[in-house]
Amino acid sequence: MTIRIGKISLWHVHAWDYIKQAQEHEDTVIAAVWDEDPKRGQEAADRLNVPFYASLADMLAQDDIDAVIVDAPTRLHEEVITAAAKAGKHIFTEKVIAATQVETNVILREIQANGVKMTVSLPRLYAGYTLTIQDVLERGLLGQVTYVRARLSHDGAITDWLPQHFYDLHDCQGGALIDLGCHPMYLTRLFLNQPITDVSAHFGYITGKEVEDNAVATLSTSTGAIGVVEAGFVNSHSPFTIEVHGTEGTLLYGTPDSTLLIRTKVAEGQYTDWTELPVAENVESAFNQWVGHIQNDTEDSANINMAMELTRLMEAANRSAKEGRRVALTELQS
Repeated sequence: MTIRIGKISLWHVHAWDYIKQAQEHEDTVIAAVWDEDPKRGQEAADRLNVPFYASLADMLAQDDIDAVIVDAPTRLHEEVITAAAKAGKHIFTEKVIAATQVETNVILREIQANGVKMTVSLPRLYAGYTLTIQDVLERGLLGQVTYVRARLSHDGAITDWLPQHFYDLHDCQGGALIDLGCHPMYLTRLFLNQPITDVSAHFGYITGKEVEDNAVATLSTSTGAIGVVEAGFVNSHSPFTIEVHGTEGTLLYGTPDSTLLIRTKVAEGQYTDWTELPVAENVESAFNQWVGHIQNDTEDSANINMAMELTRLMEAANRSAKEGRRVALTELQS
């Protein structure tokens, strides 16, 4: 069965990447477009040779639309995703699910009530380096994890290749952290592998834009383990970096090469010096997994749970930076 997909907005910088994934998958096709910007939406529909709908309700009312890809502004996620769920459409969405835990819970209630499949684009969960790091941790090669640091940054705000609307605080609900920082945030949470108690964040505004272009968030746990998440739009040649430190060893990735290095005291004589580990192959993309869940009537609770946690951490980080204090996750409304 071919899954016919309606495209909800081309606001996000990755919108055409997801369209390409749908075009390349043998079981999916882009069948319609809606956009909160009619001019942008019509141009995309013309390029794709599919109908453009000026009304989202009209597109979602079409019986031959089975699913949607959501790349709308973050501020619209609750509105458009709940509308799609109520219309019985399966949903693939750019991160974050929404800007707050309250909005995310509304969305998830509609997903569950209407029996549709939702997958959130968290691509680095399925990367080979992530799988290999998880294997190292599961084998206990680092001992007790005490410190995780992950960094992702680029120069989009100083070379102006990012679209200008990515600096609109109202639409984006944040800047470098909620955009790029999502990836190191969920990876840091994954590798810590324990509940976060509170978040402290600090934002910089180097280019003077409405949203932060330089950000760091510190995640605290009840055991004393600490996570540090870094993101920015103002860094040239800043490598994607992961560090995982433990009582018995340390693991490094991307400093600066895309290699994984380990040194540990508990591997039966192995890895006593810095040693490069082979990195596993990537697993299926989030998009392809979503298609499989639709076809096989399966769920991906791990993806949704991590996306929920990501929303909570981002909300706490944004609140911390705004209020200039550490924010406990228990303070967030649900």
